[in-house]
Amino acid sequence: MAGYAADKKACMARLKRAEGQVRGLQRMVEEDAYCLDVLTQVSAITKALQAVALKLMDDHLGHCVAAEAVEGRGAIEVKVREATEAIAQLVHA
Repeated sequence: MAGYAADKKACMARLKRAEGQVRGLQRMVEEDAYCLDVLTQVSAITKALQAVALKLMDDHLGHCVAAEAVEGRGAIEVKVREATEAIAQLVHA
């Protein structure tokens, strides 16, 4: 089970909202909207997706990594490394 399973509905709602923002952004470009207005929308979409990513990371740490630590299956190092790599991707994106 995914760590975000309990928050799946909220996660999907956020992603659908971001999807709508992207469609709006496409319309803005199609209609030759002012550059800074387009950039403002890009920034808003980026922040919305970052919020989803942070929530997913929080759920991953709280569920997947914590489960490994509690159950002591010996894979905690792998889960921590995976989380670290995911954080690095978010930071360097």
